[in-house]
Amino acid sequence: MKATSYRILVMGVSGSGKSHIGRLLAENLGVNFIDGDGYHSPGNIEKMGRGVPLTDADRQEWLDTLAGLFDEHRRRNESVVIACSALKARYRDILRQGDPVLAILYLRGDRDLLLERLSTRQGHFFKGDSMLDSQLADLEPPDDDEALGLDISLPPETIAGEFARWLRQHEMS
Repeated sequence: MKATSYRILVMGVSGSGKSHIGRLLAENLGVNFIDGDGYHSPGNIEKMGRGVPLTDADRQEWLDTLAGLFDEHRRRNESVVIACSALKARYRDILRQGDPVLAILYLRGDRDLLLERLSTRQGHFFKGDSMLDSQLADLEPPDDDEALGLDISLPPETIAGEFARWLRQHEMS
């Protein structure tokens, strides 16, 4: 009998803590963590670095790559946590091509807190409040049937722990 494995998407706009919380969650579960930002093309990184929002076409190859990573882990029955903004339902549908039963943690927060976090972040290509506003405008929040949504004002350890408990309760495979 195979052990239960999970493909986990940690999603939210920039500044929500996807990478930090994704790493904590992966550590708590003893699984691999992948930061989706590391899979953006140089052109996308350059574009975002200039404060220009990505289009759906810009994101397509990136999302396909991340879906492939979910698929590789699913085929090997290995758990993985991947952080990716996954702002639109359509994007999450692409990611689910890698695993139809993705477990999704949606990190939600208000604009002021997100902007405060972004203003203190060093060395990241994502720049500017106009980029945040663009992401917030594009955001199609998942409903409770699609994801567990947790507020980013909670301590990161609490968020990771709550999601781990939720995951065990839902016994996803």
